[in-house]
Amino acid sequence: MEKLYEQDPFLVKFEATVVSCVKGKKGFDVILDRTAFYPEGGGQPYDTGKLGDVKVLEVHSREGEIVHTCNHPLGEGTAVTGVIDWDRRFDLMQQHSGEHIVSGLAHYLWGCENVGFHLGAEVVTIDFDRPLTEKQFATLEETANWHLWQINLPVNITYPSPEALEHIHYRSKKELTGQVRIVEFPGADCCACCGTHVTYPAQVGLVKLLSMEKFREGVRIELVCGGRAFRYLSRAAEQNSQVSNFLSAKVFETAGAVAKLLSKNESLKARLMALEEDRFAALAEQYAGAGDVLLFEDGLSPDSLRRLCDAVLHTCGGRCACFSGTDGWGYKYAVGQLGGDLRSFVKELNNTLSGRGGGKPDFVQGGVQAKRGEIERFFQ
Repeated sequence: MEKLYEQDPFLVKFEATVVSCVKGKKGFDVILDRTAFYPEGGGQPYDTGKLGDVKVLEVHSREGEIVHTCNHPLGEGTAVTGVIDWDRRFDLMQQHSGEHIVSGLAHYLWGCENVGFHLGAEVVTIDFDRPLTEKQFATLEETANWHLWQINLPVNITYPSPEALEHIHYRSKKELTGQVRIVEFPGADCCACCGTHVTYPAQVGLVKLLSMEKFREGVRIELVCGGRAFRYLSRAAEQNSQVSNFLSAKVFETAGAVAKLLSKNESLKARLMALEEDRFAALAEQYAGAGDVLLFEDGLSPDSLRRLCDAVLHTCGGRCACFSGTDGWGYKYAVGQLGGDLRSFVKELNNTLSGRGGGKPDFVQGGVQAKRGEIERFFQ
């Protein structure tokens, strides 16, 4: 089979003849005499598109053949026109080429080995075998983009002889045998690869490193390139513009405005907690020695509900049950009894009031989907 994508990764339309078509697990498996559809491999997803009016759903390499899984059958010997989904192909080329440049530069600058690569629908991930500092992370992004904009030498793809290959320093995750395809981004990377790539680094457009986290002995980096990077930054700018409007802050001053808002929020939370403590102490005093107590308080968080119940059960001398919520949305609860065993009681409560919850034998928390009147009748 003639692999047209290796000759010209920018080829969108081609003519071919159907060699065979059989029913497969996911559709009809079609083999052509020549194809521009890239099969899944080397970390790069497959192309999609059409063969005539028939959709190409998946493309895989099986036993030396490239199999196009289609939604309808095609007759053996039929001449077809293949059309690649170019938006998908070019996106994958931008991501894959950007990954090569980032991996190659990390290898050149700090000796990092790429031990894992995944080209996902949203982001690309690269796993390196050694840690990087935040400064190195920033340098890697800056250097990758500098390479796109300043170097921009043609990508060089060769099939060196075994003798010539011995003198080429190239990246590869495993020992290779047979014909090896070398993809070189001059000044950035030289790697054994079977995927499709841009012709010039500038066609990647932009590399944006999104995150870095510890992974095994090294780090995992998330990135986006080209169109994905443009859309990501556009969305981020739009979100920041909305935050800017909400906080009446300039676009590049939103972080400081958020920090002030969080600080103010913490002060208000501390003030609210102090007021709650006063309220809970007053209720604890009010119900001192009352025995079993059922309380309803509006607007309490689960933690506040816990603190209220804890305060009252230490004075009432019996079981304390506290609820907060509304008839429309249900109620959260906290139930406690010093030295008691509430397990069977809470099981009955949950069964009767459509609730869920649990905890220690003498203190439980949860929620019920019941109205206040139903709760009160249960406790009567």
